[in-house]
Amino acid sequence: MKKSDLRKKYKELRNKLSENEIDELSLKIANKALELPIWDFSYYHIFLSIAEQKEVNTEFLLHILQGKDKEVIIPKTEIDSGTLKNYLLTDRTVIRKNKWNIPEPEEGIEINSDKLEIVFIPLLAFDKEGHRVGYGKGFYDKFLAGCKPNILKIGLSFFEPIEQINEIYYSDIPLNYCITPEKVYNFYK
Repeated sequence: MKKSDLRKKYKELRNKLSENEIDELSLKIANKALELPIWDFSYYHIFLSIAEQKEVNTEFLLHILQGKDKEVIIPKTEIDSGTLKNYLLTDRTVIRKNKWNIPEPEEGIEINSDKLEIVFIPLLAFDKEGHRVGYGKGFYDKFLAGCKPNILKIGLSFFEPIEQINEIYYSDIPLNYCITPEKVYNFYK
């Protein structure tokens, strides 16, 4: 299936989910994350969910990270360059929605990408090889290309993987893991 077809299909599937279903599934995903061997690291990059896109609610995962005293880093979209900047989430961080309704820090303590060890990645669909389909703007692929090679990339999905995504490009960076409400998928070869 083409990426454009997958985007349409999985946006429609997410739109059918109620707010309660999103919270229940997101809580299951956060609990499944506890099964991963990732909790000895310090710097965790996590997206703040776009409620209007019915994304996985990362609030539950944020509570786990904060409860474990991890350094939580959140992205800010750099629209002109098509990249993400990273900011430390603190009690003083002011969050505002940008023009795409993405909750982002207004400003704060910027963190270099080379410090990041774990990154949780939004997606619409993924396949059994760890390839993912996002919104098609390439922000995360550009961002990940600037991170250290051994950064752990973890997708979050309400849905199980498809067999194979067509149209994989050299710039597409695959996941190491993907967490669904029912299972953790490991893509290490």
